[in-house]
Amino acid sequence: MAEERERPLHELLSRDMVDIYVGSETTHWILHEKLLCHRSKFFRNIFYSKESKNKAFGLPDEDDEPFRMFVGWLYSGAVKPPTEEKDLGLLFDLYLMGEKWEIRRLIIDVLDAVRRFYHDTNTFPGLRRVQYVYANTEQDSPMRQLLVSSIARMLTLGEGIPAHWDKALRKNAQLAVDIIMCVQKWHLDGEQVPDARDESVVPIVEETEKAKEVKEEPQEESGNSNGISGVNGEDHETANGVNGEEH
Repeated sequence: MAEERERPLHELLSRDMVDIYVGSETTHWILHEKLLCHRSKFFRNIFYSKESKNKAFGLPDEDDEPFRMFVGWLYSGAVKPPTEEKDLGLLFDLYLMGEKWEIRRLIIDVLDAVRRFYHDTNTFPGLRRVQYVYANTEQDSPMRQLLVSSIARMLTLGEGIPAHWDKALRKNAQLAVDIIMCVQKWHLDGEQVPDARDESVVPIVEETEKAKEVKEEPQEESGNSNGISGVNGEDHETANGVNGEEH
């Protein structure tokens, strides 16, 4: 995914233009060929190949809004920072464009915007965001690595595993393995990690007995007629401060 050295914008705004048609509505964009091809190996192969004389290309599977963000980044070299969790949806779509079109700088810019959002808001990626990235990227995706590392920290330092994460990890073996491998990379000090071989087994038995007692206790009426549990009627991700909006 090596990228050519960065060049100033004025050197890349040549007279040659290309037509890009986006989405089901074939939204028409006219972009500077040299700029587009300098940024992206994918587009270089389309417009600069010896066999091709095309000056037009269709992207029917892309959505208009993420592509609009891409054009903004293409000419400004900057990604608009997200201010709310719901803003991340378009950013993840923009990131996927960076991977598909082999644009290293775009990948780094979006990764950093996502990282800064979770850092500055002191939150962690929601399950639906992680599932979306896993469904649309390969195993070595940098975005996967960023999200998995964040979730590994949340689960390692948290008290127990939230029910929706427990369910997801049981269904997605790759995600569970990735989290374990991430924790292993931390090379935690052995003195800080409990060793069950050195301790009494009684606490293990007591913890199991206590869990059984909780399960056997009659459940109090929640007052929620539709049977959906949550906090003030919110879903599990919103209740944790993470918007569960799907793409």
